[in-house]
Amino acid sequence: MAFDLLFRDARLPEGGPAVEIGVTAGRFAAIGPALDAEAGEVIDCAGRLVSPGFVETHIHLDKTCTIDRCACETARFPHHAMERTSAIKHTFTVEDVTSRASRTLERCISHGAMLMRTHVEVDPKVGLRGLEGVKALIERYRWAIDIEICVMPQEGLLNNPGTDELMVAALESGATVVGAAPNYDTDRAGQIRRVFELARRYDFDIDMHLDSGASASELDTLLVCELTERHGWGGRVAIGHVTKLSVMPPPEFDAVAKRMADAGVALTVLPATDLYLGGREKDHRVERSVVDANRLTRLGVLCSVSSNNILNAFTPLGDGQLIRMANLYANVVQQAMPDALRDTWGMFTTASARLMRRRDYGIAVGNPADLVVVDAPDPVAAIREVAPVLIGFKRGRRSFTRGSVVLHKPA
Repeated sequence: MAFDLLFRDARLPEGGPAVEIGVTAGRFAAIGPALDAEAGEVIDCAGRLVSPGFVETHIHLDKTCTIDRCACETARFPHHAMERTSAIKHTFTVEDVTSRASRTLERCISHGAMLMRTHVEVDPKVGLRGLEGVKALIERYRWAIDIEICVMPQEGLLNNPGTDELMVAALESGATVVGAAPNYDTDRAGQIRRVFELARRYDFDIDMHLDSGASASELDTLLVCELTERHGWGGRVAIGHVTKLSVMPPPEFDAVAKRMADAGVALTVLPATDLYLGGREKDHRVERSVVDANRLTRLGVLCSVSSNNILNAFTPLGDGQLIRMANLYANVVQQAMPDALRDTWGMFTTASARLMRRRDYGIAVGNPADLVVVDAPDPVAAIREVAPVLIGFKRGRRSFTRGSVVLHKPA
């Protein structure tokens, strides 16, 4: 037996003894304790973790790397991130978007991301320039990452004339997921219903920015669950942020979780943004504003953790490193024991792939050979220590390499 690639002494995320992994023609060909085979290239993993490539379910490539263009933040509350971004959107060009997005995309790739859903805004201020700028990256970076575009009306839909027509144009020219941001619409329920109409017309999935705020009242998530069931869209709807859940008493939280699980509505937690924007109405005893996705997972809700914004007014910090984001999340929600961290690992690998309905994801014979080698023995250690990702392979082709650190001790 001969392979194109052979990984030796590899530890898989689910645990157990070390294995060998054979790759042929860009797909996993064999997995076992001792394959007794030759290969064009042999990689000794030295007992390190070998994981499926990471999945970034919620990021905004169109407005990344704009923090230095925005007006300075002058007050703690209100924050005006949307307004500060809106004020510069007229300056975006297709080439500008492509350039900025490429910078962030390459950072994400270098930290192990191999599948991505990016949200892209359309409205009369920016037109389709954000969409066209990001679309240019799909084929350009296909050697390293698969990208799908979710189109969204960040500044409102029903209250922003011309935006609906742009949403339709985007869905007919490259976007494959329908997004929403009802918090910024004068008719939140109306925007949600319109998004379901568009999703049904084009047979597309839905991914909404939903229920950001410090009060658990007026939860739009419940309407989303109702419409998901009514239209048979279970397993095809995700909601992001939902910081209102973080201030709910456990019995109410659990009731909403059951509703989401029953309806098939997934949730993406965005720790960096929600920490940075949350609790600004207070000057002390500031709330964390990050939802406990581990509790949701135990209650049957499909959850992912993602970067959201990077280097802009919504999130001025970040580098696209999902292990670091998982570490931040685990600290904030105080879920750091092994079982919880193993679930958290799934929130940017297997669970995220399920959210994006990728059935050929994972280290299994026949699947595309998308994998990373992490400088840790298992997912628990990787998250606890923010372990670096050393090597990535996309469809069996090396996509990046990061050297292990070397300490130069004195003789």
